[in-house]
Amino acid sequence: MRTHVLPSTDLDVSEVCLGTMTWGEQNNRDEAHAQLDYAVAQGINFIDTAEMYPVPPNGATQGRTETILGEWLAKRGTKGLVIASKVAGPGRRDWIRNGRTDLTRDVILEAADTSLARLQIDCIDLFQIHWPQRNVPMFGATEFDPTKEMTGGPDIAEQVNAMAALVNAGKIRYYGLSNETAWGTHEFTRVAEAMGVPGPVTVQNSYSLVSRTVDNDLAEVLHRDRMSLLAYSPLAGGMLTGKYLGGKKPPNTRYVLFDGLGARFRKPIVAEAIEEYAKVAKACNLTLGQLALGFVKSRWFLGSSIIGATSMEQLTANIADAQLVLPADVLAAIAAVQVRYPNPSGN
Repeated sequence: MRTHVLPSTDLDVSEVCLGTMTWGEQNNRDEAHAQLDYAVAQGINFIDTAEMYPVPPNGATQGRTETILGEWLAKRGTKGLVIASKVAGPGRRDWIRNGRTDLTRDVILEAADTSLARLQIDCIDLFQIHWPQRNVPMFGATEFDPTKEMTGGPDIAEQVNAMAALVNAGKIRYYGLSNETAWGTHEFTRVAEAMGVPGPVTVQNSYSLVSRTVDNDLAEVLHRDRMSLLAYSPLAGGMLTGKYLGGKKPPNTRYVLFDGLGARFRKPIVAEAIEEYAKVAKACNLTLGQLALGFVKSRWFLGSSIIGATSMEQLTANIADAQLVLPADVLAAIAAVQVRYPNPSGN
């Protein structure tokens, strides 16, 4: 497994990051720990979680994923590992802190302490804001709507101040953003520079063959501000494995078990695009999963691909596929499909 140092950091991370959001819902503690043991044996040293997990989120299970990971870390230790977690953004999850989800300084500091306790560690390597405080289009929405503006909440300066305090206290090493826009990403950097404190180093956004928002102005920000992308849902929640092709509904899969999940990947145009990418994969003697994960690996701004699985069979395949280097002719075939389906799922 190749590793590289994320820009603007000293975090030497594996090109594949182990995602954890199924732990505590679709996967139990023993299954999660088996995934961790296998992933580390394959050279993965980067693990991503969140205070909100598992998914689908609810008040009964919230925080369970961090707890499961913490039990494993308590036995194994953190040597050689890079641990990332996230503080939830405003609204949406009112059971977190009894509805105290505005990203005030106090909330960010409290969230870090709570995550550290669940993870049973002294320092989080990368602490991320799960989604923005302000009004932005996200989770498949593509148009900014100024009528949804919110007033009175904490501004970016307050959030930067909180992260700087955590860095100074030794509770986190770096911080990042998630589900963030180009404007927001650069504004965090600009505000941090003006304050003379550390800025964000990563953006964790959805990115795949069918989710291409990053390619545009956000890619420029990543380049100019020396940041990198942590790509989540590189398989579009399993859609790009091919198991849902032709309207199939395999039992015990995410989008069968949880009908309201992943609406952005259930759009008819997404299904059309995936059918076309499946043809490319077949013509190139690849599986659809190999094509999808190999494409994400090819992107110059990639820090790491975040992959998760509910079975060891899936995990084994995904780790191998995410390390695949696609030749130029395959990437050209992908580009030809993308002209017809530029960004079917949205962000």
